[in-house]
Amino acid sequence: MLRDFFSKKKRYASIPSQEAKQDVPEGLMQKCPSCQKIFYRKELIRNINVCPHCDHHHKLNAFERIEHLFDEQSFEEWDKYMISNNPLNFPDYEEKLEKDRKKSDLNEAVVTGKASLNGLHTAVAVMDSRFRMGSMGSVVGEKITNGIEQARKERIPFIIFTASGGARMQEGVLSLMQMGKTSIALQRLHQDGGLFISVMTHPTTGGVSASFASLGDYNFAEPGALIGFAGRRIIEQTIREKLPDDFQTAEFLLEHGQLDRVVHRHDMKDTLATILDLHQTGGGPV
Repeated sequence: MLRDFFSKKKRYASIPSQEAKQDVPEGLMQKCPSCQKIFYRKELIRNINVCPHCDHHHKLNAFERIEHLFDEQSFEEWDKYMISNNPLNFPDYEEKLEKDRKKSDLNEAVVTGKASLNGLHTAVAVMDSRFRMGSMGSVVGEKITNGIEQARKERIPFIIFTASGGARMQEGVLSLMQMGKTSIALQRLHQDGGLFISVMTHPTTGGVSASFASLGDYNFAEPGALIGFAGRRIIEQTIREKLPDDFQTAEFLLEHGQLDRVVHRHDMKDTLATILDLHQTGGGPV
């Protein structure tokens, strides 16, 4: 009897076989990089990719964000089939673009179009860091510029969600030119009395942060988002000083007057709806 008892305990304590491990469906569980807690992937999705334990904002892809924010089946995509070529004959660039298209199921690093939010029409652009780290090349700049111009033509607001590593190195100066092109388009929108709302998500860096991302009538960001131009190490080496731990976070920028508000993802829809409604009834940019 005693022998049977210990043998049973031994069986229950045995290490799962490799076959048993393989029975766990891939992607069922997820670990939060902030609090290190492990939870069901479905739990994260239900919470709009916000960690249920520590509130860390995980990334959303472009269409996940559109689905969460805007009225059902109201999104009309613009310039869907516009794709990049290789103007500088950069080695392997076309192969990398094709790989990203297959990985992300997108043709470029930004999705643009028109949608409604609580019945209020708006133009929208959503960047997606799965495609070339959301880098800004000629097509990204062209799609955003076209979206701004269409918003100006239809006299509707323009909202952008940024997520980018900056200008796309494979397109050189053609990429840097998009900073000026998008900024000029926004100035025209402003002169015509149009509304521009910029929402910076993690990360928003380089030429994107130094151009259209920072030109909103309202500049918002998600909690914990990395926002800045040059990297921490470059700045520290240049000024020969240690930077604060929270440097270039959304909260740091808010504290120093570079943002209007840090908006939790759960509050984003209501915040945007309130602003759209305000301007719909005759309010102007503040």
